[in-house]
Amino acid sequence: MQSRYFLAFIVSILSIGSMNLHAAPHCGELKIAGGYGPFDYTNAEHKLDKLPVVEAHHFTPNIEKLRHGNSGPLGAELAYTLHAFPNHHRALSAMSKLALRDKTLKPEGSSRSVLCFFDRAIRFKPDDGMARMLYGDYLLKSGQPNDAAEQLRIAAALEPENPNINYNLGLLYMQKKDYEQARAYAKKAYDLGFPLPGLKNQLMRAGKWED
Repeated sequence: MQSRYFLAFIVSILSIGSMNLHAAPHCGELKIAGGYGPFDYTNAEHKLDKLPVVEAHHFTPNIEKLRHGNSGPLGAELAYTLHAFPNHHRALSAMSKLALRDKTLKPEGSSRSVLCFFDRAIRFKPDDGMARMLYGDYLLKSGQPNDAAEQLRIAAALEPENPNINYNLGLLYMQKKDYEQARAYAKKAYDLGFPLPGLKNQLMRAGKWED
C-alpha cells in the first residue's frame, strides 16, 4: 500500500515539471465549452458508450492510417478525437506520426500543436503509462532523447510489465549506445511477449545480444 502511495506521489511531482509541458492557459482547458467530453480512453465504460460516437466519424481506419480525413483535414479529425478523448492512445500515435511525416508541430487543420495534445493527455490522466510512452516515442523520433528518457522512465514506473514500454526504453538506450540497458529492456520486452525483432536485430548487429 505504501509503495502505491509513493508511486502516486512521484508521478504527481514529475508531472508538474515534466518535459516543459505547456501550462493550461496555453494548451487550453480540458473541458471545451459545447464540446464532447473529455472522456477517459482507459475507462471501459467510456470506451463502450462514448468512443464509438467519436471514432465512427473522426477516427476511421483511413484517418488512423493517415490517408485522408472523413469530413476535413487529417489534423482536424485527430484534434476532434483528442479533444473528446485526450488520452486516446491510437489518436495520439496518429497525431505524432502526422506531425513527423509533415515536419510540423501543428498539422494542417489541427487546433493545437502535437506537444499540446500530449500536454492535455498527461494533465487529463497523469498515471496513463501508454500516453507517457507515446510522448517519449515522439520525442525520441524528433531528436530529443533526453526528454524522451524522462517520459519513458515515468511510463515504466507506472506500467513496469508493459512490453511496449520496455521495448521503447530499449530503443532509447540503443540510440544512446548504452548497450547493457538496451539489452536488459529488450530481454524484458521479449519475455513479456513483444513480437517485433527490430531491437534484438540492432543489438545483434552491434555484437551486444546474448541469448
